Amino acid sequence: MLRFLFSFLLLFALRLSGQELYVFSEPASNVPAHSMSIKLKEHFVTSDRIYERFAGRFMPQIMFGVSKKLMIRAGASIANMHTDNTRFESFSFYTKYRFLSKDELHKHFRMAVYAEASRTNAPFHYDEISMMGDKSGVELGIITTQLWNKFALSGTVSHTQVLDKSRNDKVLYIPERNYQSVNFSLSGGYLLLPREYTDYKQTNLNLYLEILGQQTFENPSYYVDMAPAIQLIFNSNTKLNMGYRFQLGSDMQRMAANSWLLSIERTFLNALKKR
Repeated sequence: MLRFLFSFLLLFALRLSGQELYVFSEPASNVPAHSMSIKLKEHFVTSDRIYERFAGRFMPQIMFGVSKKLMIRAGASIANMHTDNTRFESFSFYTKYRFLSKDELHKHFRMAVYAEASRTNAPFHYDEISMMGDKSGVELGIITTQLWNKFALSGTVSHTQVLDKSRNDKVLYIPERNYQSVNFSLSGGYLLLPREYTDYKQTNLNLYLEILGQQTFENPSYYVDMAPAIQLIFNSNTKLNMGYRFQLGSDMQRMAANSWLLSIERTFLNALKKR
């Protein structure tokens, strides 16, 4: 009975924070403690600027809630974004630590820091710096998230360092390559359905709107994107996401000015808890 009650409370907490399970960015909240999540993502563009054809990136990820404050994630990518055939592209490791949490009834404020490292086999293309399989490097960032009832607002600022062998060679690249960037995101999420919670098996419908941007240093350039998205949550443990990202403004060379993202994620509560 106690185990059932504990699981139910975890499911309920997951539902309350559903509108901060952003599609293109991360909130300050973590995967539930002692739980495991498996996520399958597909990112694609209808035409890239080098091969001028449909290009996609399949990204499996696995996440662990080590504690209520700490989570880790490992991922990989298989893609034809930078090559003329589909092949293994990259792997990455991500960790997030929530250092501040002010929780009240139907609202909370949280802050977290994160670090990500990525290693890719993709050739060095474009000015844009992305850890999603495009560049090898490290990224450090801070996230703040505020939840009010059915609406959640989150902001992220991060710094990325590209660790590519060309950074230390004597070759003069024209235009100059970018190895450093400041990145930011502002994300809003709203729980549209259900209007009232009566059962943990109810399907959730969340709506999102995110602003994502970047400023590079060596060859100064920028982009600002907007990304609307929808999310369905089934049985409080399975999330289906679909989002479209498009460019508002930019002066950098990018793979594409717009892209799609589809993903499905399954959470296994208490998977890491000792029986």
